Amino acid sequence: MYFDETQLNDHVLDALYDMRFDKCTPIQEKCIPPILEGRDLLGVAQTGTGKTAAYLLPILSKLDDGGYPSDAINCVIMSPTRELAQQIDQAMQGFGYYLSGVSSVAVYGGNDGNRYDQELKSFQMGADVVIATPGRLISHISLGSADLSKVSFFVLDEADRMLDMGFAEDIKMIASKLPSTCQTIMFSATMPDKIEELAKTLLKNPVEVKIAVSKPAEKIKQSAYVCYETQKIGIIKDLFRKGDLNRVIVFSGKKQKVKAINRTLQQMKINSGEMHSDLEQAERDEILYKFKSGQIDVLVATDIVARGIDIDDIAMVINFDVPHDPEDYVHRIGRTARAQRDGIAITFVAEDEIYSFKQIEKFLGREVEKVALPEGLGEAPDYNAAPSKSKNGRARRGRSNNTKEGNAKTNGRGRGRGRIDKNNVPTTDTATVDTTVDNTQTTDAPNKTRKRKPRRKPENSDNTGNERTENKPKRSENANKKYENANKRSENASENGEKPKRNNQQRRRQQQRKPGEEHKQGNRQRTDRKEQQNNKPIASVPAVKQSSALTKILKKPLSWLKSLGKKK
Repeated sequence: MYFDETQLNDHVLDALYDMRFDKCTPIQEKCIPPILEGRDLLGVAQTGTGKTAAYLLPILSKLDDGGYPSDAINCVIMSPTRELAQQIDQAMQGFGYYLSGVSSVAVYGGNDGNRYDQELKSFQMGADVVIATPGRLISHISLGSADLSKVSFFVLDEADRMLDMGFAEDIKMIASKLPSTCQTIMFSATMPDKIEELAKTLLKNPVEVKIAVSKPAEKIKQSAYVCYETQKIGIIKDLFRKGDLNRVIVFSGKKQKVKAINRTLQQMKINSGEMHSDLEQAERDEILYKFKSGQIDVLVATDIVARGIDIDDIAMVINFDVPHDPEDYVHRIGRTARAQRDGIAITFVAEDEIYSFKQIEKFLGREVEKVALPEGLGEAPDYNAAPSKSKNGRARRGRSNNTKEGNAKTNGRGRGRGRIDKNNVPTTDTATVDTTVDNTQTTDAPNKTRKRKPRRKPENSDNTGNERTENKPKRSENANKKYENANKRSENASENGEKPKRNNQQRRRQQQRKPGEEHKQGNRQRTDRKEQQNNKPIASVPAVKQSSALTKILKKPLSWLKSLGKKK
């Protein structure tokens, strides 16, 4: 179907003719007529099929025909990202080139105060088409600068992406500000249950258009490298060493990894740039402009570029990591093979990403070609190996620690590894080994923290001193022999009338001690030392004659002090 066969305005057809757009895509062919009729519409189609023109062309045609207020907002188009909002605004400028009475403004965050003032002026003057992100539009609504009471068209572009980003409540709040007569148009790349629920609440008897739900273009040559995480950089170096670097996008799910990949590429003297949410809006605009204009050969980006960014001549898309959802995989590789061109999509599948990639293959309904690793990178993990469950519940592949060789290598180092007993028999029951070691240590080593029980006299004691010997801890055999020999010597000495021999230290202690004050002797010695130190005179001369330097200066006359300043 050709555009001139539709009921579009002549001014819109003239713009399409200048842009050399003659034939409608399938989504445009089925969406333009019901939108011109004023019906609500739910369109589901893959990325890169021309969904933006499918709703912009009929809306611009109806606005140019007239019958809408000139000082009010007539159309609101919601976008999940700033980049997509900018791209819709650019398409609006091209399709409305010959529409003199239709104005538009893009409203999104991350700008300076001047941009915000321009948005306020556009709302006050009555912009016909407002292309906005949900958060920025809600801020204008809360401040009272945006009046949506006269809106005639409400469009949700990439509705599934907005719901994934958590904009469901924002969309419902914006929709509550719209009049009941507003025509609502919703486009989505996928059709999950939450999109159906949102469509039931917003759309009134809609026309449903579904075309090739979430299937990549047939002209995309898909392949995958099964590798370890440390081998991915080596694969990129090999790819860029062989092929052409023009128009390549490298996707990664984490912005920190995006920064690391870009640094590595720049060290390889590759003209690359990075695109992620940490950049300011001006920096994001500059990077995207340089990539579109060819000043940058390789763009390393997060999924912020995966949807809606229309760059026709992308030659290759590299998934540095496997996306979590199959739909995200389709959107990523959908950046290439646009406008009837060929494209290449390469995915690096790490060991712990094999299960996710198998789910993508199941979603696509076919197996993606696996490419052998370049020479010098080592062996790759087994793609068809059954994952084994680890202690934390995650799937593990490859090495196993249950073999005898693995236990022998550990040699009992650390917990959780195999140990070797005295007989060189590997044992894997680490819990029993640890408990036996702990038990032997507690029995052999004395317990220093245990408190000794108080000595008590046993009942019916004859005060012969036997209670002391009963409560004493058991001695070793050598100690017992020494103790018995000492008792015998003391008994013999007492029988002969001799005093028991004592060493010199015991005699001194006995002489210094006073009856009833043995336990206070150490404390008194300490206090005596302190008193002696406190009572010790500072010097032999009287304290009055000790004059410091300050007192000498104070005794000098004032004239002498003034003379000090005159001396050189």
